Amino acid sequence: MRILMIGPDRSVHGGISGVVNNYYEAGLDKRVRLTYIGTMVEGSKLRKLLKAAAAYLCFLLWLPGFGLVHVNMASDASYYRKSVFVRTARLFRKRIVIHQHGGDFENFYGGLSDKGKERVRRVLAMGDAFVVIAPYLGEFFGRLIGREKITVLPDSIPIPPPVSKKYGCRRILFLGRICREKGIGELLGVMPSLKERFPDVRLYLGGIFEDPELKGQVEALSGCTEWIGWVSGEEKEKYLRECDIFVLPSYFEGQSVAILEAMAYSCTVVASNVGGIPQMIVEGKTGILIEPRNAQDLERGLAEALSDEALCRRLGGSARGKVEAEFSIEENMEQLLLVYKKVLE
Repeated sequence: MRILMIGPDRSVHGGISGVVNNYYEAGLDKRVRLTYIGTMVEGSKLRKLLKAAAAYLCFLLWLPGFGLVHVNMASDASYYRKSVFVRTARLFRKRIVIHQHGGDFENFYGGLSDKGKERVRRVLAMGDAFVVIAPYLGEFFGRLIGREKITVLPDSIPIPPPVSKKYGCRRILFLGRICREKGIGELLGVMPSLKERFPDVRLYLGGIFEDPELKGQVEALSGCTEWIGWVSGEEKEKYLRECDIFVLPSYFEGQSVAILEAMAYSCTVVASNVGGIPQMIVEGKTGILIEPRNAQDLERGLAEALSDEALCRRLGGSARGKVEAEFSIEENMEQLLLVYKKVLE
């Protein structure tokens, strides 16, 4: 099978790039003849525009030699950018797999005019198969384009060897975009109170600031909070091994690869009850769920984990087991190959 895949550049700091890189690590490019075109890079608007234009020219050049186009798409700018590629692939009568990753597509779609919604439905219906990362997204997109095209394929990760976790060290880890939508305002807001109750607590923020005001708040909390930048590879593994609690108080989320990684390293996860997160975190069994935009409930969830070492040990062990059973990248890749084969029949 010859697959032409598009999505953000593999160097981009974000969930879709992480998923694509996991496919490469698992050997997808050894199972099919895979060519990847990055359509977006981080940086200035001019840099992004030049990247998109160059990607489209490459796409036009390579498209005739491929039978199937795999489009990794989110919402907002990602949707508009990828819709051009989808329309072009359909014009060339190529088979198309649309892989929808965004957790906020429903809000994006709801904000469009009736004509805008019709255009979106028309573009999405051009896919011969439509892959979503969580059941709730399957329900939503099924109403737009028909359920027969939908395949639910959760994001998955390479499973690392088991680690010996030190619970009770009260090290909290966050990995992701450092912005309001990830609940960082509420998280920073509860840290002084948690510091009073648990003097040894320490929050490590891994990611890139998207809001300068938040950076100032972090600097003001240097006694209990530390920004560690965007971490990857061995450095990220180090923090996942050494931190016993992982937090993600997002306002919305499709499915979080960062949560899966934390579960694989037996962390106790405290995360918002939104989007695809309940697919991974079962309250009281594989983690602690909190209400989004609710600082009081976030503090309650973190305090519960910080105060009970035995609970953390149980939740962390169960989380590791769930990832091994349900979110292995190798199994995910086999399911993706079945989608390819069905589309090309």
